[in-house]
Order: sequence, then structure tokens, then C-alpha cells
Amino acid sequence: MEIINSTVNDIATTFQLFDHAIAYQKRKGYQQWPKFSRELIETEIKEKRHWKIIDDDKIACVFSVMYNDPVIWGEMDKDPSVYLHRIAVNPEFKGKKIMTVIKQWALDHAKANRKKYLRMDTWGENENIRNYYINCGFNYIGQQQLYKTEGLPEHYGGNLLSLFQNEV
Repeated sequence: MEIINSTVNDIATTFQLFDHAIAYQKRKGYQQWPKFSRELIETEIKEKRHWKIIDDDKIACVFSVMYNDPVIWGEMDKDPSVYLHRIAVNPEFKGKKIMTVIKQWALDHAKANRKKYLRMDTWGENENIRNYYINCGFNYIGQQQLYKTEGLPEHYGGNLLSLFQNEV
């Protein structure tokens, strides 16, 4: 498996993977992602913050990174960190421990960029995904209730999030 930056040529596949993730969330009765804007993904690609995992010439997964996330992390955002977002796994690669691949890459990426933490969040009500991330080696640090806030994507407003943090 190889992790490289996504390109604009990957946008259609990225949105297909988002659609698969949303369908899975709906089928399982979980909170669902919104439809993300093409502009958001294009910006992440342009800023080299959108990544893909390639395996056998197929996109196995896409994800984004951020280097600041003050709306969710508040005062803790002052710590130099890498934040993982919008992880969408190709259904053909479910069960292949993609998340552990992402975690190791992200820890290496954080170290190379002189960051102190690797962080991410997920829906707070979804105990299954929380336990999955814990089983992948992410340290669960608690939950946070978010409120509708300017600058926060609409789908976060009013939601409970589970927070994870690993020291680099």
C-alpha cells in the first residue's frame, strides 16, 4: 500500500467513497456525514492535505489532514498537531486494517512536520466506531458537546463528538 496526495483526477472516486460511507452510516442507523462540497475537496487537494491509499492500482481509502482545528479542539489546538478527517474506505478493502495503516502514516507525518500530537474526532453517539478506533490504537480522551458555531461545518453543530489523541 502506498499513501500519496490525491489529485483532481481522484475527485469522482473520492465522492463515490463518501457516498459508500454515507450509505453504510444510514444502513447501520448511525449519524451521517453531509454531502461535502466539491470546493472543499478541491481546496484540500490544492493545499496537499488530501491523501489516498493505493493498493493494486485501486484507491483503497481517502482522507484529509488539517494542522489546526480550533473549533473542535479549543485551547488544545495550541499544541502542534495533525488532525485526521473524512476517512472513507473503499468497501472492497473493508477488514484490511486500513485504519492502522493511516495511523502509522499519520504518526510519521506528524513527526516529520514537528507536531506533538495526532488527533481525530468522530460521532460521539457511535460506540462501535469509537471502539474500532480504540482497537486500532487510538487513545480515547473523552467526549465534547459542540454547539452551532460560526466557522464550524454545519454537520457538526449541536453534535456530541468522541475525541482521540496519540502523542507523536
